[in-house]
Amino acid sequence: MDRIKLTPAEMETLQAELAQMEGPKRAEIVEAIAVARGHGDLSENFEYHAAKNEQGLLERQITILRAKLENAEVIEPGDVPKGRVTVGSRVQIEDESGERMEVVISSAGGVGAASPESPIGSALYGAAKGDLVTIQAPNASWQARVVKIS
Repeated sequence: MDRIKLTPAEMETLQAELAQMEGPKRAEIVEAIAVARGHGDLSENFEYHAAKNEQGLLERQITILRAKLENAEVIEPGDVPKGRVTVGSRVQIEDESGERMEVVISSAGGVGAASPESPIGSALYGAAKGDLVTIQAPNASWQARVVKIS
């Protein structure tokens, strides 16, 4: 797995999310399995099978999150020249038709987030205000101008 760039705040958020999953969330599922087991015949017990399925999904999410944290590289604000797009930047871009959109460069995910490894994230990473970038989408490429970085 490649190194994943995170801000210190994103690293803390992901560590807290992992602690939540491994602690209270895991305990909640174990309790649900125990209660469902108490209902008798497991072969036809929907609650038991649903709880076991939820447990499997949670364990997979934990594995993915642990791998992400193990491969994390924390990017400090001073690691990238001032005025350049980096992890944690909120970037407003304008496409060829004049339509604007806002993207947050983040490996932690979230609403409006694009990872630095994604087509839009890699095109914007290191760009400055006013730069014209080419985004290589799966079916076509398009250009956008960096309007604002915060």
